[in-house]
Amino acid sequence: MKRVSMILAASLLGVHLGAGAVEVAYLTQPMPGVAHKVSSASDAKAYRLDAARHIYASYASRIYKGRLPPLIHAVVVVETAVDASGHAREVKLVRGPSHAPDVSAAVMEMIRRADPMPTPSRFAGGVRFTEIWLVHKDGRFQLDALTEGQD
Repeated sequence: MKRVSMILAASLLGVHLGAGAVEVAYLTQPMPGVAHKVSSASDAKAYRLDAARHIYASYASRIYKGRLPPLIHAVVVVETAVDASGHAREVKLVRGPSHAPDVSAAVMEMIRRADPMPTPSRFAGGVRFTEIWLVHKDGRFQLDALTEGQD
């Protein structure tokens, strides 16, 4: 009888905790109507800033405002190759969190959905840059190029 009571209590606790759990959707659609811009960046580092501004404009509601807390949910490092017309031709995961592979997949898909990036006018064959995504547990994020820092 004691064993049945323990199993029942564990089941009820599991149901209770499961009911309160919140599923975080890391992947969202970009905001409609973000204007396609031309980047006059002369190097990959400067283009990275233009691309980060474009991502921020595309996902304005998902940007973490202010300084990030000391512990964040995920750090995702992505290398993106953009062709001469601004289309992301290659989005490659350099480093992602092993505990949250869904975050890595969402970040890479968000980059693809924010296409086209600013046209890299000073790069004949396009440009390749690396960005670090700092993702909070609630799904909001900052990019290293534009981060407001961390407590």
